Parts: sequence; C-alpha cells; structure tokens
Amino acid sequence: MDLEFSHVTAKKKGFVLKDITFSVPEGFITGLVGENGAGKTTLFSLVMEEYARYEGDILAGGMVLAENRREILQKIGFISREQQFFQNFNGMQNADFLAGFYREFNRDCFIEKMKEFGVSFGTPLKGLSVGEFIKFQLAFALSHGSRLFLLDEATAGMDPVYKKDFFRLIHEMIAREDAAILMSTHIEEEVTRHMDYVVRISEGAIESVKEAGEWKP
Repeated sequence: MDLEFSHVTAKKKGFVLKDITFSVPEGFITGLVGENGAGKTTLFSLVMEEYARYEGDILAGGMVLAENRREILQKIGFISREQQFFQNFNGMQNADFLAGFYREFNRDCFIEKMKEFGVSFGTPLKGLSVGEFIKFQLAFALSHGSRLFLLDEATAGMDPVYKKDFFRLIHEMIAREDAAILMSTHIEEEVTRHMDYVVRISEGAIESVKEAGEWKP
C-alpha cells in the first residue's frame, strides 16, 4: 500500500511542517532523513493520530486518509522504540488484547513470526532488548495484514547483530509482500546500504527527494 503526501502543511506544538510533498511507493524502502527536530516524528503523527489537523492531502492506497482513517490504519504497521504497549505483559498477552482492534488479526501468523524472529513469548516487554521489542512490533504488524510500514528511528540504539538481522527481515518482507516502507533514520550507513529512495527534511520542509544512489550526506 503506497503513501502520498501532497502539499501537506501542519502546525503542532509550535512546530510547522511546510508544503510536504513526496510519495512512498510499494515494493521499496523510502528513507526519511534529517536532524533531530527536523519534523520526522511529526510527519508520522499526521498519519497515525486520529485527530491530526493539517492542510493538503495524505493518501494511502489511493484512499484519502482524512476520510478513511480507520480503514487505512488496519493496514498500517507503526514501529518505534517509543511505541506504547503493556510493558508488564509479554508479547502474546499484548497481541491477544490488541487483536480485537484488527479485523484480519491472525494469531497463528503472530506465533509463527515470533518464532521466526526469535522473540521470547514469556518475557514481559520491558525485559526485551531494543532489537527484540522492534521485532515483536514487526511480528504484530505482519499478523494483522499490514501493507504500509512506518518505522520511526526503529534501529536507534539497536545491537549491530540485531540490526543486521532486522534489515534482512525487512528486505525479505519487501520482496514477498505488496508492502511499502517509510523509515526515518539519521544513520548514514543505513541509507546507503538499505534505502531505495531518500527524502531529506530540514526545519519542517522537504529539501530533496532522490534515489538512494544519488543521495549524499
């Protein structure tokens, strides 16, 4: 499911996003790069927050987000170190509780992905490493049929071994699913090795949109 921002302007807590226009195509990883405070997380919030206010249009899978938010969110997997889950409960308990919010949640798929990703079923989320917590979120997103994945600094602070495994999973997922990925990062190596397209944002405005081979830090 592709994602498109068309002349999007928004003001949130004194910060302004200005005339944001770019697309996230299916079958590719689009990197969103910029300094801390550039507007990356604010941009994600426009997609995910129910009462987000903005001018312009955001479309996902050809549908207008403002008119079809609940339907679209069924197909979005939002993955971040800051994601809010029930930290005192394990992954299976979290999935069973949240399953009711997703029409296509597949418990067997979740179990299969948790095993594939090597994430403990019995450990409370607060006891997981950064990499394990991100993989739990990815397993849950895949289990409810996500086709658009928003990754907000998901690899920040991740152990190098976990990071290598995480990107392997991401590339495999793109290869076999009709999925699109928008991933924010400030790590140059991630852009040059793993991204297909790169959107640079600075002070709330898009500076450039390029194929990764043309990108320079």
